[in-house]
Amino acid sequence: MKIRLDAIDRKILELLQANSNITNAQLAQEIGLSAAPTLERVKKLETAGVIRSYHAVVDPASVGLGVSTFVMASLKGHNKENIARFMKAITEIKEIVECHHVTGQADFILKIVSPDIPSYQNLMLEKVTNIDVVDNLQSMVILSTLKDTKRIPIPEA
Repeated sequence: MKIRLDAIDRKILELLQANSNITNAQLAQEIGLSAAPTLERVKKLETAGVIRSYHAVVDPASVGLGVSTFVMASLKGHNKENIARFMKAITEIKEIVECHHVTGQADFILKIVSPDIPSYQNLMLEKVTNIDVVDNLQSMVILSTLKDTKRIPIPEA
């Protein structure tokens, strides 16, 4: 559901996307309001589901996850039951950090992180290919990343 955002709401969203650790006092100063109405606006955006979460972005390689891949997955029949079974299985595999239901050649695109190629191969053989509704998988190893952001542009009203 789309909610109506004014210029202050948009500025709040831009600032929080840039730094979710900003204090309410700093945020209030940046947008030109006092602390109480700023906090009220943030809470309204959270309650409305515009702000879904706050989190730290961790560099995968720095914690031993040196291989990232995209996998296009096609199912054996594109029906509600197969989709539900696939989504349930995918949510239980922690190495799959993104799953997108898409149009085109594949039914889903997955982003997978793993320590190395042998670990990735094992994950694919032991978990992903064992999902009974999977028909075809096509893997693409990410060689380098030019842009990786969770920040979205906030459109004008």
